Amino acid sequence: MSKLLIGWASRDISTQKPVNLPGQFHMRISQGILDELTLTTLVVDNGEDLVAFLSMDLVVIRSGLLDDIRDKVQALKPDFPVLKILANATHTHAGASHYADKHSAWRSASSTAPLQAVPHDGLEIASGDEYRDFLSTQAAEAICQAYEERKPGGLAYGYGYAVVAHSRRVVYFDDTSKRDTESASGFRVNGKAQMYGNTKDDKFSHYEAGADHFVNLLFTFDEKKKLSGAIVNVPCPSQNSEHRYMLSADYWHDTREAIRKKHGDIFILGQSAAGGDVSPRVLHYKEAQERRFRLKYGKPGEAPLDKDLAERKDIAERIAGCFSEVYSWAKKEILTEAPLQHEVRTINLSKRIISEPEYEFALKSLEPLMQEKFKEDGTALENLNHNSKLVAQRGRFERIIKRYQTQKDEPKLPMELHVLRIGDVAFASNRFEMYIDYMHRIQARSPFLQTFVIQLAGVPGDEGGTYLATKRGAQGKGYSACLFCNQVSPKGGQELVEQTVKSLNKLYKTK
Repeated sequence: MSKLLIGWASRDISTQKPVNLPGQFHMRISQGILDELTLTTLVVDNGEDLVAFLSMDLVVIRSGLLDDIRDKVQALKPDFPVLKILANATHTHAGASHYADKHSAWRSASSTAPLQAVPHDGLEIASGDEYRDFLSTQAAEAICQAYEERKPGGLAYGYGYAVVAHSRRVVYFDDTSKRDTESASGFRVNGKAQMYGNTKDDKFSHYEAGADHFVNLLFTFDEKKKLSGAIVNVPCPSQNSEHRYMLSADYWHDTREAIRKKHGDIFILGQSAAGGDVSPRVLHYKEAQERRFRLKYGKPGEAPLDKDLAERKDIAERIAGCFSEVYSWAKKEILTEAPLQHEVRTINLSKRIISEPEYEFALKSLEPLMQEKFKEDGTALENLNHNSKLVAQRGRFERIIKRYQTQKDEPKLPMELHVLRIGDVAFASNRFEMYIDYMHRIQARSPFLQTFVIQLAGVPGDEGGTYLATKRGAQGKGYSACLFCNQVSPKGGQELVEQTVKSLNKLYKTK
């Protein structure tokens, strides 16, 4: 077993150009930078195998971004094993769009319309293709830098607790779809469950799932045992500032600042563990939270912090406190040698099948949307807001039609799966916004002391992440668990669990 070699690199991937901010069903064009978007990479190598972790402040990875990064790394360093690049998005809804401006694959991949499909007269919108080229170049150069600058060092690990996520799926005693007629837009198909539902409703029953307050941490050290960086794995997406019109890394920005305030200018690589049915927003304690922030952060003579910024600061304080607590004892056991094995393979997962009635519903719903004309009588921003929603609505139904027409010949969805171990710690990736039940199934059956689950990992090709709902979620319906949101079925979700556990056991037995 050879000594561990560790290399870090980071880049500012913000842009002053007016870019689309994907994450909603309408286009939002950036109006500057609230806080910088970052790209961070960590290479760990023991002479026998390696991994290049790559984290980017994006909503998701698609439009061939991972392929572009791998191609550029290969061009810069032909002997680098590019399949060992494990990339993930932090899932900020205020990251710049790298989506293709015009691509036929968008209808099966994205809820956000491609730039060239939406009229935007009177508005300057920067090219997603151009940003993707910039982003992939920055990522490739950072990975090569981290690889070239890797030096002997050590690792330590542990876990702590920080309340970040809360369930965002609200369940009612009745079927809410029977209260009134569903919108023909298909933006949401509710049942007994709703995402971000009203908890003051007389029929409110409970939250569909709990949350997970574990934070998994992997610390790195230089030869003098000085802390150089850390992987921070949090089971929650970063979407407090999801409605803003400025670039932002969301709570990851505040978290990096809070950790560095105490531990110095170290590298922080953020990972979102499972978070498909949770979010960093409180639903039923809103008034109490408002008072908390007013008293905690309010200062005489100053305007109070915006709610989302207060939420972010509050979360960052908890994660930073967790970081310091775990670091205080984890550093007592620094590993300078450890087995490292990194398996990358493609698995095939059972798709969520579109039924005949759903297909007919899509055909019927699409027809009036195709007849509707683009808005031209408002301001440029009003027109863009309306027209981008219209194109997104059309796309949702068009994707259902395409899925129905191809599902007999293509019943499985391929996914690049990364499973790796460094000593007694394991990492397992998936391409989805995964419901937390699946993560718990993997972690509970994993033979390793700690298992970091990484959601929204990049995969080859044009498509990116979609929700992966459980059987319980699918039965309740609602956004994130309806026909529009799930390419893979709960059966496919369990197949992912089984394949991941199989790989974990294989790596554990070879130690």
